Formats: sequence, C-alpha cells, structure tokens
Amino acid sequence: MAAVRQFPTIKAIRSYVIDGVGSAAGPRRLIDTDISTPCSIWDQYKKSRTSWGINVLGSFLVEVEASDGTVGFATGFGGPPACWIVHKHFERFLIGADPRNTNLLFEQMYRASMFYGRKGLPIAIISVIDLALWDLLGKLRNEPVYRLIGGAARERINFYCTGPEPAAAKAMGFWGAKVPLPYCPADGHEGLRKNIAFLRKHRESVGPDFPIMVDCYMSLNVPYTIEIAKKCEDLDINWWEECLTPDDTDGFKQIKQAHPTLKFTTGEHEYSRYGFRKLIEDRTLDIIQPDVMWLGGLTELLKVSAMAAAYDIPVVPHASGPYSYHFVISQPNTPFQEYLANSPDGKSVLPVFGDLFLDEPIPTRGYLTAADLDKPGFGLTINPVARSKLIPSQYLLTPPPANVLQTATGLPEPEAAAGSKAAASSS
Repeated sequence: MAAVRQFPTIKAIRSYVIDGVGSAAGPRRLIDTDISTPCSIWDQYKKSRTSWGINVLGSFLVEVEASDGTVGFATGFGGPPACWIVHKHFERFLIGADPRNTNLLFEQMYRASMFYGRKGLPIAIISVIDLALWDLLGKLRNEPVYRLIGGAARERINFYCTGPEPAAAKAMGFWGAKVPLPYCPADGHEGLRKNIAFLRKHRESVGPDFPIMVDCYMSLNVPYTIEIAKKCEDLDINWWEECLTPDDTDGFKQIKQAHPTLKFTTGEHEYSRYGFRKLIEDRTLDIIQPDVMWLGGLTELLKVSAMAAAYDIPVVPHASGPYSYHFVISQPNTPFQEYLANSPDGKSVLPVFGDLFLDEPIPTRGYLTAADLDKPGFGLTINPVARSKLIPSQYLLTPPPANVLQTATGLPEPEAAAGSKAAASSS
C-alpha cells in the first residue's frame, strides 16, 4: 500500500496593517449620509458612520506560509490590535501545525481567548486566520475553496445589491436591493414619517415587482419596528434586517409575533455557533446573515450553516466578497448573496476590497458562475501597488508594547525593576 504523502506544515505567520488601500477614496454614500445607527440618538453622530468610529480599527492582512513555501492569505478588520493578538497569542497554536486541522486550530484559538473574547474583535481575528488557512489549503491542493467544502451546489450565484439607489441596482441586473433606513426612534414621529416617505419613494422608483429590503443596522427597538412594519405593509418590503441590538433575542420573538407574515433577518453582528444557536432554535428569523470575516471564519460558518439547515432556515452571508462566494456556491441552503455597493456614488459595481487585489471577482448583470471562482484557494492576487503600502506588524511590535506601556505610565523598565529588586534583597 502506498504511503500517504507528507503534508506541509505551517512555517510562518505574517501580518500587516493595511494603510491607504482596500477602499474607495473620498466620501461614500453608503457611509457618509443619513443612516440610522446605534449612535444616531446623538445629533453629532448622525451624518456619517465614520463620525462615531466605524473605521477606527482599520484593516489588516494575514499571511500563512507552509513549509514548502506556499502562502495563503486573507484580510479583515482589526488593524494594529489584531496584529498584536495574532503574534502575541494565536501564533503559538499555528507554527508547526498541520493546516488541514482547521477544526482543531479554531477550537484552540477560540478556547484560549474565551476569557477576553467569545465575540467581537478576537473572533474576527480568528476569522481572518481561518480564511488564510483555507486559502493556503486550496493552493496546496490546487483547487478552489468551494471544491474543498462540498463542491458546487449550483452553477450560479445570484446577487442582491445593498446601496443607496434601488433603481441603480435594478439597472445593473441585481434581483433586488437593500437600502439603509435613514432615521431612528430618537427622531420621533417626524423621523418615522420621513422613513416611510423614503421607502415609498424607492418603491415607486422600481415598481411593484422588484424586491426591496431594509437595513436597520441595530438601531430600532421593538415598538418602533412593529409600528413602521405595519405602516409599510403596502410597500411589500421583502425583509426587515437587523432591527434590534444583537443581544435582544427576545425582542425578535415579539416583532415576529406581531407580524407573523413579514420577514425579519439578523446575524451580521453575531459570533460563533454559540451565538447563532439561540437565533436558530427560536425560529423567529426567516434568514440568518453571518459574516464569514467576523463570526469565526469559514470553519465556524460551516457549523452554523449546518445547524440552520436542520431548521430549514436559509443562510445569506453579509458581504465579504469572495470569502462568502465560495461558501454560498457550495451550500444547498444559501439561495443568494449580498453585494455591497461601497463605491463613492453607490451606483456602480466595483471590487469589494477596492484596489487590494488584482483579480477580485465581481458580479456582472447581478450574478457570478462557478467558473468565475475556479482558481486555487480564494483565487485572489495581492496588487503589487497595494502590497507596497502594507505596514509589516514588526514595526508595531518592536519595541515590545509591554515596555512602551510601562514607560508611558511612569513605571520602571523591567530591567531597572529587576535591578532595584536585586539591590533591595542584597541590602
């Protein structure tokens, strides 16, 4: 019997802060306009999401190099804090490991960070590492990632478009459009009236048969959601998304009880299979929308998807470009995908990751095919111009931040402290 070939192990982990690449330049209508957010209750934070810091962490990129020299990579949010956690905590589980052991590596990183993680930034960092591992595996096996996780469940991915102009989405060939709600409950009755007028204007612009969805971005409450959904029944809204804070799972029960025939979705800001378990078991959501770059990576998304499939709940990932596309085309319970129109005018189809990659697949006339994804790994090539602007993490981690913090707080350097202790013990 032939021996199983020795598989490459992980030799090195590198991380970079992404500075000045990966996004469109200048104002963007999807961010810099009236959009209801959790911070819209304060007037000074209404106009732009950047005013309250949606961009504060920045982006970073992780490279995972195998012992044969093959490199997998992925990007996500987290900036300098993410680089710190990659190298000062998670790297210990990765160096020398078999990259095929994605379940093991996820569990080790998740459990080791449980005391400060479970949700938010630490899990988002794990997500990027996990996606880099899958990219590496695809390249080592010379196959696209979707072939590694079940193959093609369909030959085509159909997209809806999230952006400020449903009429533009319709003209570009998308099957539907999702718009951000402009006003929050703090804007009172006038804001409610303006929200309804806003949605009515878009319904009239695309006609009765083009689906419109509404993104509420965690900014409403139960009574407001029930009221606006009631007053917009004649507009035939396809679904209401992320109406409540992610932790108000009981609230989703209440709005579904009030409107059993309307569709409600959430999940973009939920993390791990543990976070999604209750959302799925309660059967109060018509679609769940995890973000593969945030919830724990592809490894964890596959577990969440399997759990949702057992309840016949569709999984439609939030944004994330090719990282989502490979998942969607491989799973039976993923009927379509979101495209995020993050261009300056919100009316054109551009790469989700800006100029970071040379060859990011983007939907044409509202769809992509399996053939568009048939490259090793996630099929992405870093733009040399963008690479020249990446900031290697060693510039951030040297000198060690612990020493910098001690100096900044007026505490003695470790060497000085050790010398003082020795002098005290000898006296």
